[in-house]
Amino acid sequence: MFSEKKDKKEKSSMEPSASQNRINEGTSLKGDVVSDGFFRIDGKVEGTVSKPSKVVIGKSGIIIGKLTCDNADIEGKFEGILDVTGTLTLKSTAHIEGEVVVGKLAVEPGATFNASCIMHGSKPKGSTGLDSKGNPYDRQQRAKKSATEQAE
Repeated sequence: MFSEKKDKKEKSSMEPSASQNRINEGTSLKGDVVSDGFFRIDGKVEGTVSKPSKVVIGKSGIIIGKLTCDNADIEGKFEGILDVTGTLTLKSTAHIEGEVVVGKLAVEPGATFNASCIMHGSKPKGSTGLDSKGNPYDRQQRAKKSATEQAE
């Protein structure tokens, strides 16, 4: 009896049409937007968009600011800080500038990606995770080793 209600609630929260938010072309929004639903942006948003499960930026869509979401499909323009825990898909018409933190990245040919990018779960820069011996196929390490041997 209780599980039926829970199942219905879970299904309705996962359907994009049930909780989809839309910012249409010609609409300009300044400020912060917080939502748990899906978003489709064909207009312009200046500010912070956070917590949506999925964001789609259409060809005419523009976000300037910060976007935090689970998944994103971008056809339009984004400038700022982009944090996607799941998959970021950049269509051929996408234009991205800024800082990107992403779980997975899919880029179609033709997309513009002028951003620093960090993958979730990656190690900080400078930490290779190798032991003291290093990688035997690393050219720099082999060159240092041969230079040391020649000096002796």
